[in-house]
Order: sequence, then structure tokens, then C-alpha cells
Amino acid sequence: MLTEKQREELNKAIADYLRASGYTETFQSFQEEANIDASELTSKQSGLLEKKWGSVIRLQKKIFELEQSLQATKNESSSGGGGGGTRGEKKDPAEWIPRVPAKYTLSGHRATINCVVFHPKFNVFVSGSEDTVIKVWDWEHGDFERTLKGHRDSVQCLAFDAEGTRLVSCSADITIKLWDFSTYECIKTLHGHDHNVSSVAWMPSGDHVLSASRDKTIKLWDMNTGFCTNTYLGHSDWVRVAKPNSDGSLIASCSNDQTVRIWNAVSKECKMELRDHTHVVECIAWACEKSHANLKPGSPGPFLASGARDKTIILWDVAVGVALHILHGHDNWVRGLKFHPGGTKLISVGDDKTLRVWDLQNKRLTKSFDAHSHFVTSIDFHHERPFVITGSVDTFIKVWECR
Repeated sequence: MLTEKQREELNKAIADYLRASGYTETFQSFQEEANIDASELTSKQSGLLEKKWGSVIRLQKKIFELEQSLQATKNESSSGGGGGGTRGEKKDPAEWIPRVPAKYTLSGHRATINCVVFHPKFNVFVSGSEDTVIKVWDWEHGDFERTLKGHRDSVQCLAFDAEGTRLVSCSADITIKLWDFSTYECIKTLHGHDHNVSSVAWMPSGDHVLSASRDKTIKLWDMNTGFCTNTYLGHSDWVRVAKPNSDGSLIASCSNDQTVRIWNAVSKECKMELRDHTHVVECIAWACEKSHANLKPGSPGPFLASGARDKTIILWDVAVGVALHILHGHDNWVRGLKFHPGGTKLISVGDDKTLRVWDLQNKRLTKSFDAHSHFVTSIDFHHERPFVITGSVDTFIKVWECR
């Protein structure tokens, strides 16, 4: 119901509209019936009816959009997946992506989280921090399990062997440590690098570990003897990460020298140098086999993704040594990359505090959200279960459920 004042304002607006539109007779009749003095029509009423009507149309459109969004949310909730799908339809797990809010936010470290890694078989994961310790967590229930102490400086990287019985860690204290994950004891400490050891990775054979260091070298270690069996030379600056491909024939590395290199694991020969980044290359990830058809149909690969301080992610066709695509979207350094086990997506995190999801087939960003309150330094995707973990400078670890 309109108040007397509202009714008066509406009548004046209608009168102004009739007069401005040239409906003279109608205006005069309405003026008499509504008892309106034409001299009272001021600039305040000019065009008011059209403006109000335009507002109504915009509000109706907004209501329609909100109703659609609400229905999509209901569909998502009932289908167990994100977006699309009819009611009750289960979305393909290959399409499941991390959703907010985080299932758990875990605290316990006293400094920046540098690395987070899922156990390959059990419902636990490990984290390494600048506080020098490794922590074990139950990701299913969000519980802290135990702390592994041994390093004397920042823990930079962690890696499990295929069975999860052994854990290898590296540190700014220039050592690599091998842990028995059944007893949680350090059983071997490897020395050989001359500076901060920034990454470690198991070779597929399970007997050797690859390490990268600020001393500009990559080393291959026999974990049975503890001796270095190969040293790969070629980078001109800090080697950030070195990782083998699925069969262990190739090694990819990235460096402060702004390059990505591909090595023959046996001959130690650098097969190619990839130079499309314009700043320090922080991270790399080999594409899983399921991703190949989405990256380049008909090509067997291998393919690689690299993230850098130039805020870009580059998808590489390693077979021919060319950049397939450059993904733009991050507003700061890209710090971590992980291919979705389903092969359809690439997940990235960075110093813009976000987690981003990229569609590999269309080479575009499909989802982005603020994951932490500070730089996001690390990410891992469970190879079987729909869970992602992230670590940050804010000292928190978050467990994200995918759906």
C-alpha cells in the first residue's frame, strides 16, 4: 500500500510522462482527476517513471539470475558434483575439483609450510616447514599424529616411495634424510650437495632418489648405499625442482636461470632447454597419461607443466620441445602445480593466495578461490581419493574436499 506522499509522487511522475510523451488530452484528463497542478511538476519528476520502470526490469533480471544460481546450487548438492547434471546424477570423478570451505584447517607448525605430500596408501600426509620439523597428519579426521625431528634448518621437500614405507626429506641444512615410516626413525643421512637442497623425488625403480640444489646441480643417489651415482650439470643458477617422468627415462628440472631442462636420466645428457619463461621457474609437474588426450589429441607425449615468478603456467610438448600453451591468470608467483588424476584438469597455487583450476582441453581457467590468508607455497592431490592439501606462509595446512 502506498502512503499519501508516495501516491502523490507517483501521480506527478505519471503526469510528467504523459505530458512529455505528447498525450495531451490524456494528460489533461489525468491532471483534473488526480487534482494535479501543472505548475507543481518540477525537474524532480522529469523522467522518473522511466527510471523506476528501468529499475524494475533490472531487479527482475537479477531475481531471475539468483533463482538460476540457487537451482544450480541445489543440483550440485543433490548430484554430488560441481555444476550441471540433472537431479540425482553423479558427476564423473574426473571432473571433481576442490570446493570451499576447506574441510580442515590444521595448525601446529611455527613457520612457513614448504611442502605437503599424501601417503600413497594410508590416510595420512606429511608436511615440512621452515621450523625444521616434519609433521604427520590424519587427513581423514583432521588430526595431528606426530613430529619427526632431525633437520637443523628449513625442510624444503618430502617424497614417499611407491609403497610408502620410506620417506625422504631434504633441507637448507644441505642434507638429505631417509626415514623408515613404520618406525619414524631416520635411518640414513646423505651428504654431497654444497648448498640448500631444494627438492627430492624417488625414481620409479624405488632404489634411487633425485635431488636438486642451490649449488646448481642435480644428483642421483643410491638409497641402499647412500652414495651419489650421477651428477647432472648445466643449469647456471639455483635448481629449484628436479622430477623424473613415469618410466624414469627422462628428468625435468627448473631453475632460477629461468629455464626448464629435460635430461636423459642414464646418459646425463641435456636433451633440450626450454626458455619461454621470463623469471625464476618455481615448479614443474609431469602430466599423467590420462591428460595427454586433453593436452594434444593423438600425441603420446610426454607433456610437462611449469610455473614461474612471471605469473604464468606453460604447458610443454616435451616430444618436440615446444610450448603448447601459456596460461595466464595468477596475479603473483606460481608456486605449486598438480595434474588432476582424472586427466581433465591442472591445479595451481601461488603467492596471490589462490588455488586455481584449469581446464586442459580448452586451456582456460574454470575456477579460482582464495585458499589462504598468505602466499600458498605447496599443493598435493590424492591419487585415488577426492582430496587436495595445501600449505602456506600463514603456517596453516588446509584439507580440501573435491566434489
